[in-house]
Amino acid sequence: MAALGGQVLGGARTWARTWPRTWARTWAGLAAQPRGGQRRAAASRGGGRGARGPGARGEVAGALLAMGFSDAHVRGLLSVWRGARPRRVLDVVSELILLGVSPEHVCLALRSSPRLLDLPAAHAQRRSGYLRRLGLGEGKLKTLLLCCPEVFTMHQRDIENIVGVLKDKCLFTGQQVTRILHRCPYVLREDPGDLEYKFQYAYFRMGVKHADVVRTDFLQHSITKIKQRHVFLERLGRYQTPDKKGQTQIPNPLFKDILRVSEAEFLARTAHSSAEEFEVFKKLFAREEEEESERQMPDMQSLSLDEEDEEEEEEEDEEEEEEEDEDEEEWQ
Repeated sequence: MAALGGQVLGGARTWARTWPRTWARTWAGLAAQPRGGQRRAAASRGGGRGARGPGARGEVAGALLAMGFSDAHVRGLLSVWRGARPRRVLDVVSELILLGVSPEHVCLALRSSPRLLDLPAAHAQRRSGYLRRLGLGEGKLKTLLLCCPEVFTMHQRDIENIVGVLKDKCLFTGQQVTRILHRCPYVLREDPGDLEYKFQYAYFRMGVKHADVVRTDFLQHSITKIKQRHVFLERLGRYQTPDKKGQTQIPNPLFKDILRVSEAEFLARTAHSSAEEFEVFKKLFAREEEEESERQMPDMQSLSLDEEDEEEEEEEDEEEEEEEDEDEEEWQ
């Protein structure tokens, strides 16, 4: 049985390693041929079944079949294709395949985000290169694409801001950032400030270290869920923030038993409380959070007023200096 398992795993690794190169050679040959030649090449490889249809759609269908896409995948892609140039469609597909994404998952990603089909080839190549530099090639991109396909269409600046927060503000290593993006791709949709606050809450309020944040996929959970469950346990006396030495007077529950379980399981196994108690707590806690934000508003307003006063004083000083200069010039 062990030998059979090794053969299966070895075959999978071989496919993942050789498939992108094989596909790239196929596409290069098809792209170099005239349009009629592409159709004939696709048909000679068994692509005649799905290459029905005149013009560009037939060419794209034939090329995709020649690359290893099934009839069902081709029909799915053609159903969301809204007229982008055939070469552009195939260029986008090629970049995804060369990143190690299987035809099935390429199809799922493109169907969930048809805008990918409109990407210029140069943009897709630059984004692919950037993702490789982040360590997201060789199949790791599958989860990211399925959860957050807009990683190819969003502004480069937005991705860099998130990566910058993780590296520079939260002090994760490059490998840890790669794992976070791979396992928690939804962080790319978050506001950088909110993401930094979520990490600070984990690190300072809950005592969660960097390695545990990564290992438990902590950042994939909403800050509302995190705070509700953490504070509820804290007030029940079932959670303590570790001291500087990482010690507590009571054993804290595992993070997976706090966040990676359903609410019913959390209440039964971790909090040992009822749903009614938790609902009452959530309402009271929401009111507390609202009151706290209202208390902070006057401080923020006073700060902004102080800044405005300073700006007005600076403007008045500048005006006085200008008047003095004018008077001096007149006197001279």
